[in-house]
Amino acid sequence: MTFNGAKPRRNQNGSVGVVKRQTAHFTKPLRLRCGRTLERYTLAYETYGTLNEGGSNVILICHALTGDSHVAGYYTDDPAEKPGWWDEAVGPGKMFDTSRFFVICSNVIGGCQGSTGPSSTAPDGRPYGLRFPAVTVQDMVRAQRHLLDHLGIDALFAVAGGSLGGMQALQWAVEYPEMVGHCLFLASTPRSSAQNVAFNEIGRQAIYADPRWNDGDYYDADPPQGGLAVARMVGHITYMSEHSLEQKFGRRLQNHDALPYQFVDPEYAVESYLKYQGEKFIKRFDANSYLYITKACDYFDIGEGAPTLADALRVAKARFLVVSFSSDWLYTPEQALDLVTALEAIGLDVRYHLIHADFGHDSFLVEVDLMTNVVGGYLNQMWTKTTSNYPVE
Repeated sequence: MTFNGAKPRRNQNGSVGVVKRQTAHFTKPLRLRCGRTLERYTLAYETYGTLNEGGSNVILICHALTGDSHVAGYYTDDPAEKPGWWDEAVGPGKMFDTSRFFVICSNVIGGCQGSTGPSSTAPDGRPYGLRFPAVTVQDMVRAQRHLLDHLGIDALFAVAGGSLGGMQALQWAVEYPEMVGHCLFLASTPRSSAQNVAFNEIGRQAIYADPRWNDGDYYDADPPQGGLAVARMVGHITYMSEHSLEQKFGRRLQNHDALPYQFVDPEYAVESYLKYQGEKFIKRFDANSYLYITKACDYFDIGEGAPTLADALRVAKARFLVVSFSSDWLYTPEQALDLVTALEAIGLDVRYHLIHADFGHDSFLVEVDLMTNVVGGYLNQMWTKTTSNYPVE
């Protein structure tokens, strides 16, 4: 099995090339944690690299809140096209080395980039809207398991993800311990905090307040772009840090030599930047999917129902690499350390890296060189020791 028939792309050093989004359709019902069932559903996915004969070189990358299956490469040869969201990390010789590993990434259930979600057509021929059932990280992972079954894959050398992707990776290690060799938990949390829920709720309230939202039934009319743009602006602030915002914008004015003392139009450069981020986001994302996926983040607590976090993790068998960033105030180093402490308490192999970086939560996407040294180095070391039959220290 190879990567989507991808072909080299000129002038793009190390690119996986032109790729194609694929879809898998399932008729086996997916029982959801909320008690409802999806009788039929679709997952969009992409693959990169070549599956080895023993099927032992698979890495599943799980995307973050507003990501999708297009993690690397290009859909066309158009030189103006932007690559996948983690293109610098996936490819020959990169962090996720496709000359060695077979990499898979799928759009989550509830998403809006090819996987079944609230914008998808329901059995009655109309978009689901809010009739779509609530989904959790556990549901996302169980759907991914069906995808791996569809692809004939029964083991993961590693499962990796940042933010919501890290939640999925951790859920994989607990849900299917026999399948996961290594869990790469990046800039994430084992449990959404009250602050995490609070920020997500502000974004949702912005969408609810948009009159075009119409209780989620807007697919035959204008979508609630204003509310979704504000939600993105709020979220984007939490992905950065005070230092990065100050360094990037400070109090610089936008197209003015002096304060114009006006409203609506941006006065400061940071205002213009946030407006741009909101306007860009509404062109590719569905407001209802934003509601569903942020709720899935809020629901996440890997230790729920167990006496302690350590007790909840006892079923896991994977080796763990946990990475956090000093300036991340969305999913803090303290939250990552809670996971590390619990893993150590039950004797599981865990390596922890606190990376000093100024880009806040987005550091796992921005600090590619640092991440390649830490994550790529870890994967290369584990792969070499595994294939060389050397004991892993």
